[in-house]
Amino acid sequence: MLARTEPACLVIADIAGYSGYLAGVELDHAQDILADLVDVIVGALRPAFKLAKLEGDAAFVYVPATTVDGPGLRDVIERCYFAFQRRIRDIRQASTCECNACVRMPGLDLKFVAHHGLVARQRMAGQEELVGSDVVVVHRLLKNHVAETLGMPAYVLYTDALARAMGLDDPPAAGLHEHRESFESVGEVVGWVTDLGVAWEEERRRERTKISDDDALAVITIPAAVPRGILWEWATSPARRIRWTSGMTDVVEDLVNGRRGVGTVNHCAHGKNVSIEEVLDWYPPEYETKRIKTPFRGVPRLVITMELIARGSDQTDLVYRVARPHSLKDRLILQAMEGQFRTAVVRDSATLIELAAADAAERAAGRATEPDVPASTTRHLSAPLAATGGPIAYLSET
Repeated sequence: MLARTEPACLVIADIAGYSGYLAGVELDHAQDILADLVDVIVGALRPAFKLAKLEGDAAFVYVPATTVDGPGLRDVIERCYFAFQRRIRDIRQASTCECNACVRMPGLDLKFVAHHGLVARQRMAGQEELVGSDVVVVHRLLKNHVAETLGMPAYVLYTDALARAMGLDDPPAAGLHEHRESFESVGEVVGWVTDLGVAWEEERRRERTKISDDDALAVITIPAAVPRGILWEWATSPARRIRWTSGMTDVVEDLVNGRRGVGTVNHCAHGKNVSIEEVLDWYPPEYETKRIKTPFRGVPRLVITMELIARGSDQTDLVYRVARPHSLKDRLILQAMEGQFRTAVVRDSATLIELAAADAAERAAGRATEPDVPASTTRHLSAPLAATGGPIAYLSET
């Protein structure tokens, strides 16, 4: 029987420069660093994606999907790149090792290719494998000329097929650059590229707007037995918010360059009443801060941070903090409304958590066939290697 095909979003995260990095470095530490970085990459791409296969210094992931939440996908990929860069920085700062493998590690970078098409799942040698012409296309795209043509060593290349599935009608307006590649037996592939190096620099410079407990008029903490990434998707996706927010009938997003983030404005309809939300800070999947204008006369604008604090792989605290207004009049109004607000938040959050938990359970069942990710021993942090002369050997085993 032929395997059933299904549409899927396919992504390969590839550590750029690893082959050249291996030349002249201590292999024990190089392999351990690779395991560490691959673990960070796969961890950042989950739970949005399922691991299909580890391919040396690359991770091939996918998610079955007819259409793709474009802003959500771009957030996941950027979050993965930021986690990769932070891990390289943290390893270098924490490491006492001066071997070539550790010294040259900051020269590594990360690139992504992403595609949408039909795939089939087949069992081969006891493992589930994705097959199909679109699997071939996404792998062929790894051998591209983006870095040479566009001058971007760290990037995401989205195929035009994926852009359509994302509903991205005008990629240039969203800050993407057109790029074309031709391959034998595949033909020309049109793609759209975004520069991750620029995104990382913007991330490092960005000012944060996050309400602390000390600045809050009210703090509501609700524990949830749900992985943080999945809870974030359900809490911030407009289509999903309608399913768990009482009385909400519609959400219309005004995105910034096709992205959710700082400057995004949501028009949230509750029947004839419309609340307007402006995103002041956006740090997926950890927190978002919004300024909310309600349709009710006399109610001051609310500034609320929703934070998701991971307490484990499948435990998350959902924390809402309402900023304390400067005006005494506004503080008194919000204090009078606090009980009503708290009741609504707890009620809606219970529905949110129930839906997200069911989604998490379904995804966990599907991940049972995922390949294992090699664990790093973090030897590169505490066990220096001889970097010059003679056989490579540990100087310390402590």
